Amino acid sequence: MLNNKEFVKEVKSIFELNLYEVKIWLALLSRGVSTAGELSTIANIPRSRAYDILDSLEKQGFVLLKMGKPIKYVAISPEDVTHQIKKKIDVEATRKKEVLNKLEKTGTMNKLSTLFTTGIKYVEPIDLSGLIKGRSNYHNQLSTMIKNAEKTVTITTTTPGLLRKLSGLKKDFKEAKERGVKIKILAPLNEETNVMAEKFKNWVEVEGAKQIKGRFAVADSKNIMFMLMHDEEIHPLYDSGIWVKSEFVGNAIEKMINQE
Repeated sequence: MLNNKEFVKEVKSIFELNLYEVKIWLALLSRGVSTAGELSTIANIPRSRAYDILDSLEKQGFVLLKMGKPIKYVAISPEDVTHQIKKKIDVEATRKKEVLNKLEKTGTMNKLSTLFTTGIKYVEPIDLSGLIKGRSNYHNQLSTMIKNAEKTVTITTTTPGLLRKLSGLKKDFKEAKERGVKIKILAPLNEETNVMAEKFKNWVEVEGAKQIKGRFAVADSKNIMFMLMHDEEIHPLYDSGIWVKSEFVGNAIEKMINQE
C-alpha cells in the first residue's frame, strides 16, 4: 500500500497532510513502533526531513513520541486519529460560529453592510450575475436566496434534486415559512418523493412538473439561478450554473410556471 499512488493520494486528501507526512505516517502504521531513520528509509524520503515531519505529525495527533535511546515513535490507530480530528473540527466550528454570531451584533457588521449597500447602488444590472461552480456552492447560494426572500421562492428541479433540497434545506424552508414566504417546488414525483413531500407540507408546496423540465430557482421574482446540466449527467464537483438578478427574467419565468 505504501507504493500505491492512488491510496497515498486519497489518504493525503482525507487527512489534509502533505506528501512527506502521509508517507511517514503510512510507514509508521506498517511498523507500529519505529525510529526516524527506519521510517525515512521505508518512506523513501530524506532522513534530514524525517524528524521535522514526525514532530509535525505528533502535534497533529497522528503519532506518539516514545522516550529512550534511540528515540522511537509509536503509531496511533487510524480510528483514534479520526476521532481526534472530528473533535477538533467540532470545537473549531463551534468557536467560529460564536465569533460570527457576535459579529452580527457589532458595529463591524453594520460597517460591512453599509459598504455593500453603498457600492451596490453603482452596479449596472448586467453586472449583477455570477457563475456557480459545484453542487455544494449551488446549494449554498440557494440557501442564501431562501434566507433573503421576502415573498416567494419557486424551485424547479429533478427527482433526486427534490430529495436533496427537502433534506438539506429543511431549516431554511421552515424559517422562510415563518416569515411568511411562500415556497413552491416543482419536480417529477414518485413514491419516495411523495412520502418526503408529505412531511414538509407545512413549509413547502410540492407539485409534480409535467411539462417544465429544468433546474432553476427564483426568489421574489428577481433573484434567479439556472443550473446548466441534468444532475444525473454530471459529477457534483463539476455541476455549474448561473446566478442573475433581473425582475424582467424572474417575472417571465414565474408566468411560464404558473401557466403550466
